[in-house]
Order: sequence, then C-alpha cells, then structure tokens
Amino acid sequence: MRDPGHPTLDQLRVFIAVIDHGGFAHAARALHRTQSVISYTIANLEEQLNLTLLDRSTRKPTLTEAGKTLLADARAVTSRVDGMRSRAKALGMGLEAELSIVVDVMFPACVLVRALEHFQREFPTVSLRLHTEALGAVAQMVADRRCQLGVAGMAANAPVIIERHAAGFVKMMPVCSPLHPLSREAAPIPTSILREHLQLVVTDRSPLTEGRDFGVLGLRDWRLGDLGSKHALLVGGLGWGNMPEHTVMRDLAEGRLVRLHTQEGRELEYPLFVIHRGDDELGPAGKWLRQKFIDLDHTLPQDAF
Repeated sequence: MRDPGHPTLDQLRVFIAVIDHGGFAHAARALHRTQSVISYTIANLEEQLNLTLLDRSTRKPTLTEAGKTLLADARAVTSRVDGMRSRAKALGMGLEAELSIVVDVMFPACVLVRALEHFQREFPTVSLRLHTEALGAVAQMVADRRCQLGVAGMAANAPVIIERHAAGFVKMMPVCSPLHPLSREAAPIPTSILREHLQLVVTDRSPLTEGRDFGVLGLRDWRLGDLGSKHALLVGGLGWGNMPEHTVMRDLAEGRLVRLHTQEGRELEYPLFVIHRGDDELGPAGKWLRQKFIDLDHTLPQDAF
C-alpha cells in the first residue's frame, strides 16, 4: 500500500464543510461552488489519503470510522492556519505578538479576571504573560523590561523612568482568627496592644523598597513570601495582619476571621497605579489594557464574597 499523499488546505476545508453543512449540495452553496466540484474535491482527498472518509450509501453522506478520526485532524490544521493568518495580519498592523504584565498581589483577582476577559475578546491573537509580585517588585519588573505594563501599589520609590497613572485603591483591614487573643480585646484596640502580638507581613523581594515597612506595627513579625501563606496562617491563629478586603470578606462572614477595630481608625486604602516605562512605546494592546486598568470599576461583585 502506498504512503498517503499531501492533502491541500482547500481539500480539508471542503471536507469540513460537507460535514458541517450536512451534505455535498449544502456545502456547495456555502462555498459558492458547484456540487460536482465538491464531490470531485472529496474524491481527490480520499485518493490522497488512501482512505474512504464518507459513506455515500445513504442520501446524506456520513463519516466512516477513518473519517471520524481524520475530521478532528482537519479541524486542527485549518484552525492553526487561520490563527497564523490572524496573527500575521495583526503583526502587519503593528499589534504586539505578546504582552507581559505584572500585577500587585493585593489587586482583586475577580477584577483582574474581568479585565482580562475583555482583553481576550479584544485581542484574541495576543499572547499574555501574567506575573504577580508585591510592593516594589512590580515596579522593578517594569523597570528591568521584564514586563511592559504593571499594576503597582505603594509605588513611591519607583525609578524616574517609570510613568504612573492613578488606578483606584484596595481596602486593607486588620484581621485575626477568633481564637487569637486580640479577638477578645475591647475596641478600639490601642497600638501598644497590637505591638505585643506577632504580625504577619508579606515580604518585598525588590531593592526598590528594601528595608521599608508599610503598615508594620508589631515588635515581632513574620515575613511571608505570598498572600496565600499569610491568609493560611491568619486563619490558623498564628498572628494578626492587614489583608485586602476582597480576600477576607467570606472568612469574616463565615467566622474564620474577625476584623480588628483599632485605635488608628478605619481600614487603610492601598493606592494602585498603572505603570510602564516612559521611554518604551506601548503597542495597541498595551495601550488598550493600560486604559482598561485606569478605568476599572473596582466594585467587587457579590459572588466574590
């Protein structure tokens, strides 16, 4: 038996059309060709592959077992070619092939997902690389050109080359486990009492803000590498700490954490900035996402809690 030949992209598209449109006549109308051309194309494809793809014994042609298997391959091939053509067209128009962004760990995940859903619909051909960092590490990744765009908090020490655009804020609140001694303190809790208890703090991996403390009151603290670890230790009763509102609302409602009413008053507002290097021109997708982050509605949906 001879080896299969090389089917053309047009043959694969006709094969798919016959199945999707329910027969040779319907495929012919959809592709603006005669029925005889469609039949001839399918026959040539079968000849190329040394296989019968369609059972023609009934009024409506049906897939053979071989046809069922190879239809998936035909769809995959045509889809990849269509994707390549779309990307080539986008690149010819100056659209980025890839966009790298870094987002502060305090940024609400549900709001981020909402923004990236819109981005995917608007720029389906642009690949996205997403990083999550804390404090100065966000600005550091943008300054080092590892990311073109960032959403940073507490960016006061960002290099002068970094351009900043105000983009709302995240509410931070002090919390602890209901089993922690601080949960039994009368409100408002004096700062002197807070200082006596272990505070859990997310550490900064960037030299931009190295040695600076944001909201650290405790005389003893544990420095943690990520927000998830901090959350787990808070629920476990190992200390107290400030957490973004969106990450603890469900815990507060279900009694795993309690809010601490301190002498210092209301919850903190953690400012957010969209940042990028001023000497690097963002492409169309980067500019669109920058404006999206600036215009974001930070109202948390009810199903986030």
